[in-house]
Amino acid sequence: MAEGVQVSGTCRPGEAATTRASRTLRSLVIFVASGAFIGYVPVAPGTAGSLVGLLLVRFALASFWRHSPTEFVMLFAIAFTFACGVAGYAEKILAKPDSSLIVLDEIFGMVATMFGNPSGWKWLATGFTLFRLFDIIKPWPSSSLDRMKGGTGVMLDDLAAAFYANITLRVLRQIA
Repeated sequence: MAEGVQVSGTCRPGEAATTRASRTLRSLVIFVASGAFIGYVPVAPGTAGSLVGLLLVRFALASFWRHSPTEFVMLFAIAFTFACGVAGYAEKILAKPDSSLIVLDEIFGMVATMFGNPSGWKWLATGFTLFRLFDIIKPWPSSSLDRMKGGTGVMLDDLAAAFYANITLRVLRQIA
């Protein structure tokens, strides 16, 4: 560079690549946390996220857990742990705790609700209704978990609601 010539807006070597990688990671986190942008629907994004979970159960996951429930539970636990991190990072990006844009918790909650239950439409609709009900009313310990900070809190209150919905669905199956 010629002496006395100033270049404004230049980056140090590698800085542009780091910034681009950071933006890409942030975009990927928001994509995953929002359930492929389902969290951006203007009305009831949590319900929309639950519908995504319901469709995943019906068309992809139910056959997997019927074939190998132990492997499914292990994979779910690993994915859930990862999802806690994603939800926590999304909270930081969005600068809002438990943002309604984050629907990954509802997706996982719906999957947990239906685990081990029939995946016919009647049972899916019942499980969906039960999960949404328990997610909204938040009986203990869901209410305590809902107050936890970070991605783990975002995810755990829905897992507790899913546990209640799953058990209720199992009881209903026995009396139906």
